[in-house]
Amino acid sequence: MPIEWGPNPLIFKIGSFALRYYSLLFAGGLFLGYWVVAKLYKDTKRSLDELDSLAVLIFVSTVIGARLGHCLFYEPEYYLAHPLQMLLPFRQENGSWTFTGYQGLASHGGIFAVLLAIIYWCRKHKRDVFQILDFIVIGGSLTGCFIRLGNFMNSEILGKPTGSDFGVIFTKVDSIVRHPAQLYEAIAYFLTFAILLFLYKQKTATRKHGFILAVYLIILFGARFIIEYFKIEQVAFEQGMLLNMGQILSIPFIVAGFILLFLKK
Repeated sequence: MPIEWGPNPLIFKIGSFALRYYSLLFAGGLFLGYWVVAKLYKDTKRSLDELDSLAVLIFVSTVIGARLGHCLFYEPEYYLAHPLQMLLPFRQENGSWTFTGYQGLASHGGIFAVLLAIIYWCRKHKRDVFQILDFIVIGGSLTGCFIRLGNFMNSEILGKPTGSDFGVIFTKVDSIVRHPAQLYEAIAYFLTFAILLFLYKQKTATRKHGFILAVYLIILFGARFIIEYFKIEQVAFEQGMLLNMGQILSIPFIVAGFILLFLKK
């Protein structure tokens, strides 16, 4: 039998302040991701103080990159005509501004922005960028799992109809039995985290920095490519496309992973 799912995404509201499950899971995922990276970073025998500056940079770049990624990849016509709304949590409608929060975040944009931020930080602090990225992708995989759970609480990023009685009915949307694509992706992120952590613990003298990153790119974006087949189109222009935008954006990361794996084998 299908599961009926339609919780209120709002936990509580006091005045103008509202706490949502998505925000809580997003923040909790970032905290747990940081905790994992801090544990791994201790292996370098360096102070965690410098890691704090990297954590702030990653948080800011994640939000900005994910936001810009959504605006430019999925709604370029609107946001190029309204560039200020890319970074402001407001939307202009009928001559007035309405607070919307950041509705629309693309993980591909966030990951690309984080990569650039880490490269910049490593150059500034004279650290091995591949070693740092190996740490970050392990913690980041766990963070991604929590973010997709937040999407599930919001009944967003819906899956296609299953054609069977096994699936989820998102009652706030319709009465169709759908694939829980958000949970598929959350599981993929968690399994990626577990695999990467296992590989990291298998310390060998021949493993080079960057190997963990290569495995991450291949596994995670390979899974994302497959899971996209179970999702409905995110925007109208994807209808009729052989590959949707999520799959197109995943291909360069997968190719980069195989190239890096060859170099760091």
